[in-house]
Amino acid sequence: MNKSESIVEISKALAEFQEKVKQPLKDANNPFFKSKYVPLENVVESITEIAPRLGLSFTQWALNDTNGRIGVATMLMHSSGEYIEFDPVFMKADKETAQGAGALITYLKRYSLSAVFGITSDQDDDGNAASGNKKLATAQEVGQLKANIMKFAKQNNGEASIVQESLKIKDYTKMTSEQVAFAQKTLNEWGLKHD
Repeated sequence: MNKSESIVEISKALAEFQEKVKQPLKDANNPFFKSKYVPLENVVESITEIAPRLGLSFTQWALNDTNGRIGVATMLMHSSGEYIEFDPVFMKADKETAQGAGALITYLKRYSLSAVFGITSDQDDDGNAASGNKKLATAQEVGQLKANIMKFAKQNNGEASIVQESLKIKDYTKMTSEQVAFAQKTLNEWGLKHD
């Protein structure tokens, strides 16, 4: 991941975006999992309704690697000149055809954009979620996350509360181990420097 020297303004704008965004309707069907999801155009529409007013924009591009996988990279930009370029997400296409590649690129764009902007684009298909068996994070896991949020804020001359908002953390005591792990991964993708 690459980012500008400072991401203070982009973090503030992203926090405000996540506060104001209206989650898009899940109106496309996935016959394999018998569930609904948000198509790419609905994700983009939700983003472009608010993001430009906050100085936020994005660009995405497709690429491939030496293993024949297709990838999509996403860059989040702010009118201040700040940016975060996220590492590409790679997958192998189900079918090695133009249609298979196109479908995979669309899929990767949707997931990447949803992750960057905090859009919920799929129904929760996690069996644990369906049965209500999500394990709450331990005090140690939460403590490490808080420490990393403070470290990240300090490294970027920002405030921990803004980083917390950007990660969409409302109540540490209700976080699951999975949510803590995802927040830690996101901080690493944003460029958290470990001593």
